[in-house]
Amino acid sequence: MTQPESDIWSEWLLKRRFGGNVRQMKATMRYLCPVRNKVLRHARLREGETLLDVGCGDGLIGFGALKKTASARVVFSDISEDLLHHARSIADNTGVLDRCEFTRAAAEDLSAIASGSVDVVTTRSVLIYVSLKQQAFCEFYRVLKPGGRVSIFEPINRPGYPARRDSFFGDYDVTAVAAIAQKVKAVYEQIQPPGSDPMLDFDERDLLRFAHQAGFGKVHLELQVKLGPREKAIDWGTMLRTAANPKVPTLEEAMEQALSPAERDVFVAHLRPLVEAGGGTIRSAVAYLWAVK
Repeated sequence: MTQPESDIWSEWLLKRRFGGNVRQMKATMRYLCPVRNKVLRHARLREGETLLDVGCGDGLIGFGALKKTASARVVFSDISEDLLHHARSIADNTGVLDRCEFTRAAAEDLSAIASGSVDVVTTRSVLIYVSLKQQAFCEFYRVLKPGGRVSIFEPINRPGYPARRDSFFGDYDVTAVAAIAQKVKAVYEQIQPPGSDPMLDFDERDLLRFAHQAGFGKVHLELQVKLGPREKAIDWGTMLRTAANPKVPTLEEAMEQALSPAERDVFVAHLRPLVEAGGGTIRSAVAYLWAVK
């Protein structure tokens, strides 16, 4: 397994997803803390058990598990060495290092983890980056002890695609500048083709199928869908400097790459008032899945 020279995962998770806006960072955490709590509630971690957090990122799930128990252990697993170092530093500073392990591994290849060695497997927004999702579920099943539990949270991105040609980011109407907007959208579509990218190649039914085919019994899934007008305006500077995920550029970077200075001026003059007025539509779907081996 190779690691990029520039660690896009840690750079995004710790910086680029917030657009340099502290308020945005706090709002993100207000959203994610209930997600963490629900994943852990479904995991039913007990004292003395071991939880493997696959794609641990900044440790949201793993450290939440350590806080909820006095003797459970957590194996932090991620493909990013930088994020593992980050999690180790937090564990050391908070006095829980003796209850932690840190393993570099991909969700679809947990060969560093012994079969039947953990009681719980958790993930949060990990499978959206994994092409071999069925293989990942089989790995989750393999490392769990008999009676072990898996608990995951995944965004379901299919409801937002295919997007209308005359819309941009959250259904902002760009009919008047459609040709310019398409140049910007093409930057993102080249990196993550809607027809084949792992973020878009599955839905909640596939998650159920993956779990069943891996061998899990007592599979549960909860789908939450939100569709409607955006409730709050977005700060323009934050939107410019935010990357939607680790693999794509910020809007500012995409415009720089795709547009001439004159085209950027036209595009910004059209889009910025829509963003600052709170326009656009929210289309989101997320799935919680939990199951028993």
